[in-house]
Amino acid sequence: MNNLFIPKEKGTPEIDFNSVDGTLSITGQSYPEDSSEFYIYVIAWVRDFISSTKQKVTFNVKLQYFNTSSSKAILDILEMLDNYFKSGNESEVNWFYTEEDDDIYDHGIEFTEDLSLPCKLILC
Repeated sequence: MNNLFIPKEKGTPEIDFNSVDGTLSITGQSYPEDSSEFYIYVIAWVRDFISSTKQKVTFNVKLQYFNTSSSKAILDILEMLDNYFKSGNESEVNWFYTEEDDDIYDHGIEFTEDLSLPCKLILC
């Protein structure tokens, strides 16, 4: 399976999903004009990847800001990875935040509290 790389642009995060080592990273800010259009390929890639592998998957979330419609896509990815974990595969989430960004920290707690897979909140 090919890797997925989408460079950061104004309003969209960098997407760096590596199918070789199972590291999926989303970095930057996410407030695209049409979140559904932007994330449809990202979500499809994750769905295809986890249906074709049994390797460990690590999802690194390094967002400084995301809007409400982007949060839906992030939650969709987290849910897919949680189901992947529940079906016996190894996966984890690393949610990065800065000391002065309480909103990102709070979202990290809120988004991951009901998941079964291991989730770490990491101060950077």
